[in-house]
Amino acid sequence: MSEPTPETHVIDYRAAEQLLAARDPRGAVKLLDSVITAHPENTAARLLRARAFFDSAQLRPAELEFQLVLEREPDNAFAHFALARTLQRGGRPTEATRHFRLAAALDPRPDFIKAARFDDGAA
Repeated sequence: MSEPTPETHVIDYRAAEQLLAARDPRGAVKLLDSVITAHPENTAARLLRARAFFDSAQLRPAELEFQLVLEREPDNAFAHFALARTLQRGGRPTEATRHFRLAAALDPRPDFIKAARFDDGAA
């Protein structure tokens, strides 16, 4: 088998998107591992892998990937929202609320605002 090329990584990334859409998150993770090994700075690939980890109930790897994305892009509202969902699913509601509220502050989408629950009085 030949060495992967940048084109191969793009193909793998697109295939991973399709696998995630087809509800095969573990297959998506496998494809993205080689992409991220070759391009560790690729935030889009890391975000997609974090989503795949989340969808396959691998909460700790998902949390770590979302945090890494946020270290590089602290204003990424979706990453805050997805990290919040991961924390919520892991039974950490206080940490989740903080990230839900950051997501809503960065991007006041209705789903982000609803999840932030600003009206319940929690700090």
